[in-house]
Amino acid sequence: MPEKEDRKVDICLGKINLVWASAPTQTMWTADEIARLCYEHYEIRLPKQGKPEPNREWTLLAAVVKIQPISEQSCDCSDKLMQVTKEVVSMGTGTKCIGQSKMRKSGDILNDSHAEVIARRSFQRYLLHQLHLAAALKQDSIFVPGTQKGLWKLRPDLLFVFFSSHTPCGDASIIPMLEFEDQPCCPVSRDWANNSTVEASGNIEATEDKRKCEDPDSPMTKKMRLEPRIPAKEVANGAAHHQSFGSQESGPIPPDVSNTNLPSKSQAPVGGMAPGGAKVVDVYRTGAKCVPGEAGDSGKPGAEYHQVGLFRVKPGRGDRTCSMSCSDKLARWNVLGCQGALLMHFLEEPIYLSAVVIGKCPYSQEAMQRALTGRCQNILALPKGFGIQEVKLQQSTLLFEQSRCAVQAKRADGPGRLVPCGAAISWSAVPEQPLDVTANGFPQGTTKKGIRSLQARSRISKVELFRSFQKLLSSISEDKWPDSLRVRKLETYQEFKEAASAYQEAWNALQKQAFASWIRNPPDYHQFK
Repeated sequence: MPEKEDRKVDICLGKINLVWASAPTQTMWTADEIARLCYEHYEIRLPKQGKPEPNREWTLLAAVVKIQPISEQSCDCSDKLMQVTKEVVSMGTGTKCIGQSKMRKSGDILNDSHAEVIARRSFQRYLLHQLHLAAALKQDSIFVPGTQKGLWKLRPDLLFVFFSSHTPCGDASIIPMLEFEDQPCCPVSRDWANNSTVEASGNIEATEDKRKCEDPDSPMTKKMRLEPRIPAKEVANGAAHHQSFGSQESGPIPPDVSNTNLPSKSQAPVGGMAPGGAKVVDVYRTGAKCVPGEAGDSGKPGAEYHQVGLFRVKPGRGDRTCSMSCSDKLARWNVLGCQGALLMHFLEEPIYLSAVVIGKCPYSQEAMQRALTGRCQNILALPKGFGIQEVKLQQSTLLFEQSRCAVQAKRADGPGRLVPCGAAISWSAVPEQPLDVTANGFPQGTTKKGIRSLQARSRISKVELFRSFQKLLSSISEDKWPDSLRVRKLETYQEFKEAASAYQEAWNALQKQAFASWIRNPPDYHQFK
């Protein structure tokens, strides 16, 4: 019990420290509560369709949780913490992304189906629905009128927490291994450093780490090796392993990904001694590749294998992807918000995450801080409302039961190889058709002949979110539109994005000052209507 009413407790939500009940807007949650809520939601609310095949497949999970104080609480006692409601408002599963040759200029395919990205796009769908409620003057919307015409802002008592069952791929997954450290997941043989054949192929555990992946064009399962130069240690730890689709088909002329300027400051490998004095003997690996044209990894055995702080793209099997790593995307959302450019037309301020909670897996607080916030610390001249968020980072002790490590532990030496689930599930807290199950970027079951049909569009694809945005716009009388939509006639997805001037100003400042290596898709991929 505290000695004083204003004593602070050292667990906090973003900008708001948890204090005793004398401050009525404070809230309380724990990392395990967030994880448990998400795991239960996954089991109860998500269908069997799209989930991993038992004892053969694994997947990754991410979600956005709304935190809201229970209204009309009594604050008579200074020794009680505020009670809150915790609600999952979006959820995503998935491990894959498409190669650049499969990208489409029609906006009807999901380029990136990693769980974090699916959860964020599902969250955007939820925000669109809440804006519909606000525009219709419904009382249960999370938005209240802003100070400017046609704009809304988040209710001040609400917070959003991002949960992921695993460490984000990319920079946050480059985690030191300490000498004599108890490995938090599947143990890894360390004799690979002396095996030149293994080192050259990138396949640390040789045939033991070959995996099968579903061919999107056939019900047959094909055997495939790990992509060259993705060390299998990443597979063994289960924390941040993702794989792109194995089968790539011809498509539009791909975007040029060979651009980007090198950051001025040098990047250092992980190595030396940990803060507690323990020797760093190796690092967990990420499959995400350094952006073409940027300084790359050394590839040296041991702790110097990776350079930290670099921007990375998700791997593809032969066909390079244009999808930035989840570490990079979370860092971007921490400055620009999770709402994207389109929704900023209706918002007075970006929608930021107050905290990121990671499930039980290999984890480093230092690596998470470096990847998600450290690379953005010196950004200047952001427009009003935008800023660098001091997002709170926490880890749960609870393991996701359909993670790679959990499934592998259950199946022991069972027949066949463990493979990532080929499907991705999207769930949003919306009244109509909240679920969306996809494979290869399209609704599961879509045939090649049906790809161009309206039924072959994920509800969280660019074109469908754009359609929902246009429906919102049409539900509001033009005289109540925000100024950004009244300047000139807008038609294409690209034009609407560019017209969100404050968002574009913030994004340009971020890219110029810290994200120079970010791969931006050419405008012709955003010309759909």
